[in-house]
Amino acid sequence: MENDKKCSNCVEQKIKQEIAEIMKPYTNDKENLIQILNEVQVKYGYIPKTAQLEIANYLNMPLAEVYGVITFYSRFTLVPKGKYNVSICLGTACFVKGSKDILERAKTKLGIEEGQTTADGKFSLDTTRCVGACGLAPVFTVNNEVYGKATVKKIDEVLDMYSKE
Repeated sequence: MENDKKCSNCVEQKIKQEIAEIMKPYTNDKENLIQILNEVQVKYGYIPKTAQLEIANYLNMPLAEVYGVITFYSRFTLVPKGKYNVSICLGTACFVKGSKDILERAKTKLGIEEGQTTADGKFSLDTTRCVGACGLAPVFTVNNEVYGKATVKKIDEVLDMYSKE
């Protein structure tokens, strides 16, 4: 149990050091919040609680305000994403052409709900309102790869392909 606490403190210390490095080029002006959050998001794939605290302290702002910005922008997330982030577009063009069925199939195949990550950390599942590829509707993405003219069969094939990696 004591080793677990020590290890947890080591991880926390490492994050604190890495966040300090990220913040170094920035003044402690609140206007730098979005840029700092973006760098943290890129580094970790999400914004850990320790990072939120360090950023709030550095910018002399309440943690609630940092949290509010993180939860306002869909770009930021508070939970780690899977190695493969699957996002199904539910924008009007995609929805009309059957993206809801594709989402339901992905949920069933992965055994998770929207906003969750598989236990092995391989896949996370999200929805989006527009990918900007309406001419290819319905659309889903895996990380930054866009799959257009999608079908339930296509989501199966793509998920199977990524499962093998």
